[in-house]
Formats: sequence, structure tokens, C-alpha cells
Amino acid sequence: MTAPAAPSPAVEIVASPATALAHARRVVVKIGSSLLVDAATRAVTRDWLASLAQDIANLRTQGREVIVVSSGAVALGRGRLKTTPGRLQDKQAAAAVGQTLLMHAWEEALAPHGLITAQVLLTRDDTERRRRWLNARATVEALLAHGVVPVVNENDTVATEEIRYGDNDRLAARAAQLARADLLILLSDVDGLYTADPRRDPNARHLCLVESLGPDILGMASGANAEAGVGTGGMATKLAAAQIARSAGCATVIASGLTPHPLKAVADGARATLITAPATPLAAWKQWIAGSMAPGGSLTLDDGAVRALKSGKSLLPSGVIAVSGDFEKGESLRLLDTTGAVVGLGLAAYPADEIALIRGRHSDEIETLLGYRGPSVVIHRDDLVLETR
Repeated sequence: MTAPAAPSPAVEIVASPATALAHARRVVVKIGSSLLVDAATRAVTRDWLASLAQDIANLRTQGREVIVVSSGAVALGRGRLKTTPGRLQDKQAAAAVGQTLLMHAWEEALAPHGLITAQVLLTRDDTERRRRWLNARATVEALLAHGVVPVVNENDTVATEEIRYGDNDRLAARAAQLARADLLILLSDVDGLYTADPRRDPNARHLCLVESLGPDILGMASGANAEAGVGTGGMATKLAAAQIARSAGCATVIASGLTPHPLKAVADGARATLITAPATPLAAWKQWIAGSMAPGGSLTLDDGAVRALKSGKSLLPSGVIAVSGDFEKGESLRLLDTTGAVVGLGLAAYPADEIALIRGRHSDEIETLLGYRGPSVVIHRDDLVLETR
């Protein structure tokens, strides 16, 4: 009798930029102006963009969702207007002209692959104010559900200095947080993080993997690449972006975009830096709900709704008995059972007055009761944290 074969040892997956990309379901890719816009001609680097579009199409073929955060509008607008940096309103005028050129370039690059693009313009207010944040998230989710590639940029035409990000690295991190992405890829003019600036220090050592962002790591960042002449970000802004993404459970890869097919290069093992995240995007999101918001009101639920939540379901309007508080859509709510005990916390899909109208009713009655077709749930299960005691 032949002895059974010994079980194969488990294969340990080594954390690297390539493995992070291989396992990511939703990816945000940020492209800087210095890669997208030729510093001498102020025109789009079309051959390079075509190669990146091929990479994005390949990821989509593999079942990944891709969000692009693209710089370049101001640089392209200045090239068309033949202006140099000046007052805020001049920059906004350049952005208004350049946005059209930028989106045309993206549409032209992705269309041969059958991919539809959509422009998403954000300001800091859109990602820091709860209601606007939820609206932006819903828009991005809808675009991805339709197979669209969202192209995100800062809305420079309306933003004041007080509500601007100022660099698209941090905007990309907020977009990754908003979209609950698994991976943020920052394409740069350098192939990752070094212990010192490799352009000035020949002894600088490349870091392939960073598992924490302490003062020692943050101190390695250098300033913007002044020689490029079109961008505003440097390694410091990339590490700041990685901190934001990391807090949302999203890992970050800093990679070179100076070669054609930069995403394929990362997948093939090209030198880059992976900054890991300590949790998944959903776990980080739920941790934030549990600890970062003061509840704006409460909902009392019937016994059937409590059982449904504990089995992993969303909260339907039919399970709500009473509404307390004057809260807005997106605010945190305490969920109570019929004895008044706290069952959990969740983010409201509707404001208080509308939940009062639909409580105890079936989801298919919402449109009739409110006059518009909103979510079928009062709180989605992904926006819900249950008490563990």
C-alpha cells in the first residue's frame, strides 16, 4: 500500500510591491505632473500615457478596479495659455483650461481598450465634511459598478488656498480612503524610499519594505524635484499620503514612473517601496466608526432587526421602531434594542426626518414616501459596528 504523500508546506507570501499589487482588489494610481506633462513642450507625454493605459486595461482584465488620480491640469493649462505661475486666480484659470486637455488625453488613451473615463473633481472640503464625503463615495462606487475608470483631480478652479490640498499625493490618499482601496500606487520620478536622497548621496540605501512610519522613516524624506519644473510634491508628501492611506487600511507603493508600462514593471518585480497597512480597509473603517465620531442620535430596533444585524445583515427601515435626535445623513447613530441597551453604532443613510417617515415600512415603499429613490437600507452593514460585550 502506497503511503500518502506528505502535505505540501504552506507557501509564505513575502510582502513586496509586486505581491501587494497581485492581491489588491481596488487600486488607486496617482500620476504626477512631471510624468504626464513634458517640461519643455508643456504637452502630454502621449506615448507614456498610452503605455500606462495598457497597464490599467490589463488590471481591469484581471478583475481589478482602478481609480486614477491625475495631476497635470494646471501645467497643461499654462502651456496652452503660455503663462507662468502667478496669482491664485491665474492658476485657477490655467486649471480651467487644462482640465479639458487632461480629460481628453485620458479619454484618448483609455478608449482603445474599451474603457470609459469619468472626471471627478474634489476639494479638501469634499473629503473632510461628512455629507459631501458620503456623496463623493457614492458617486465613485457607482462609477466603478458601471465599469468606469474615475479620473480624480483637485478642483483648482473653485478651491481657495484654505480648502486646497496643494498636492495630489495627499488627495490620492484621501481618494483611496474614500473608496476603501486596498492599494495606493504613487508613481514618481524615483523608484521608492531611500535612507537619503540618492541623487545627492551615493551611499543612500533603498528600502523595499516599510512596516511602520516612525520619525526615523519620516526623516528620510527629501523635498520636491525642482528640476522637473511641473510638479509640487516630493517624498515628504508621499510619506504623508502613506500615513493617511495606512490609517484607512490601505497599503502604499512608491514606484518609478519614468519607464513605459510602470504598473507592469511593479508587477514584474521592479524596484519600489511597499508601505504596509496594519488592517484591511473595512476593518480600519469600522474602527474609525467605533471610535472617532460622537453619535448624533439613536434608533430603537425591534427584535427581528437586532437578530438580523447580529447575523451580518444591514438595517432595513422595517426594523426601526423609534428615531431620536436631529441628525443628518452620514452621522453616527446609537442602535438600541427594545430594552434600551446599545446594540451597536452605524452611519445613517438618511437624515432623522426621513428615517422617521420610512421607519417600520418596507424598502420598496421608500421612493413613494420620500419622493426619490434612495438606498434600500437605513444603515449598510459595512457602515455598522456591533457591541461585543
